[in-house]
Amino acid sequence: MTTFTASAEGRSEPSASAWTMLLLAFACGLIAANLYYAQPLAGPIGAALGLSPGATGLIVTLTQIGYGIGLLFIVPLGDLLETRRLVLTLIGLATLALLAAALSTHPLPFFAATLCIGLASVAVQVLVPYAAHLVPEAERGRAVGSVVSGLMLGIMLARPVSSFIAQFASWHAVFFISAAAMALLALVLRLALPRREPVSTISYGKLLASMVDLMRNTPVLRRRAFYQACMFAAFSLFWTTTPLLLAGPEFRLSQGGIALFALAGVAGAIASPIAGRFADRGWSKAATAFAMLAVAGAFLITHIGAYGSPLALGLLVAAGILLDFGATTNLVLGQRAIFVLGAEYRSRLNGLYMATFFAGGALGSALGGLAFAHGGWAMASWLGFALPVIALLYFCSEPK
Repeated sequence: MTTFTASAEGRSEPSASAWTMLLLAFACGLIAANLYYAQPLAGPIGAALGLSPGATGLIVTLTQIGYGIGLLFIVPLGDLLETRRLVLTLIGLATLALLAAALSTHPLPFFAATLCIGLASVAVQVLVPYAAHLVPEAERGRAVGSVVSGLMLGIMLARPVSSFIAQFASWHAVFFISAAAMALLALVLRLALPRREPVSTISYGKLLASMVDLMRNTPVLRRRAFYQACMFAAFSLFWTTTPLLLAGPEFRLSQGGIALFALAGVAGAIASPIAGRFADRGWSKAATAFAMLAVAGAFLITHIGAYGSPLALGLLVAAGILLDFGATTNLVLGQRAIFVLGAEYRSRLNGLYMATFFAGGALGSALGGLAFAHGGWAMASWLGFALPVIALLYFCSEPK
């Protein structure tokens, strides 16, 4: 079986097959979905476990906290440990955590399981730089774009899929099915993926300490992380507040209707391979500006038409597609930009990039909820519009 090493980065590398890239994209989608299965099921889970309304929010929050911890403390290990073994270990942890969640009948074991689900799901962010390692630099944007398209599909499909499964079975079935899928995925990846041994020999403590220097001394990382933090904040704000709008008196959509609306965002996943190819051709700056304008425009078009009208609903669907397209495009462009900086610290760069914009997403969700509570969709949408505009203004200061 072929072994890929970071030291081979500067030499001629074999290009990974289309099958390998497809498998990595599928794996990323399946793993990333674990983060979002519980979101539409928080109510039924909370009722089954006897949680108060306030404690029910911890179902989602603890998953996000686990993921954030993993981004900073586990993803950097991709620069230190053999990649396939690290990924399989994380998938094994995810399988056990999902089984624990499925079998839980009391709050504490379920909360511990959700924290571990978030922690283990950072396997996705080990696989993305791994995909970049498997191809020559000229094809890196395409490879990253292909893998991220699978990741975004997993994110967007997780909520409606878990809603539909729970409707016909129970919330326990969602976690049982996901655990089985993780076990099968681990077997396939064990057989299909090549090994990759990093060349770094520094200690884990020094590895973490070096991340401070990387953030301080890498302007491209800081800029790209800030751009995507603004974009992902807008993304999270939109998908946090639109279900509230659609369930309200203007639209009166059922949970099934809201799940179908969420499927509109899946169309935005086609942006990933397109963005990757643009980056490979040197069109990153133009594509970045387009992505920011697309996200800003998505919020603007929601003000056309009277709330509750078919036109307004259609424009909300179009806005979801346009917003996801722009946010995904910028994500891929940012990862392509940082992955060319050096193979030996690619996982650390990715961990810092993802942790920064993930924090932006959490802030966007919180601010969006507050804005909607105080000023409805009007206030929330104008806040969402401001976020990509801030990124665009900062982008205009980028050196030529």
